[in-house]
Amino acid sequence: MSQKFHKFWLRITAVVVGSFGPVFFLGTMPRTSEPARLTLDILSWPVDGATTYASPDTRFLSAVTGGFLLGWGVMIWQLASSVYDAAPEAVRRTVLTSLLAWFLLDSAGSIASGNPSNAAFNVLVLLIAVGPLWRPATD
Repeated sequence: MSQKFHKFWLRITAVVVGSFGPVFFLGTMPRTSEPARLTLDILSWPVDGATTYASPDTRFLSAVTGGFLLGWGVMIWQLASSVYDAAPEAVRRTVLTSLLAWFLLDSAGSIASGNPSNAAFNVLVLLIAVGPLWRPATD
């Protein structure tokens, strides 16, 4: 893959990661929590309606999670826009390492909390987010 394509894919990665932020932000308010509730219900397969956002602690955790995910997505976008041309391999490795760290901890926590289906969903998200970044650019 070319550096140009890697830079393009970094923006896809930024959108994949950052797009979860607004969804979980919506979970902070009871009247807008359905997208976040449904997302968690899907990720803790099967979809059974057992996942709720009734607890204030859940809504607070959703706010924190949404903020981190949006911030991480913005950081990846900024790395692609502002840093990549000066240090393409360092940016690629940094983003790849951060994705692998997320994958391992999120998946382990999902399994430990009784939600192994989320670990399976994480494989799909990881493959999309990493895409061609797995290998160094050829130019």
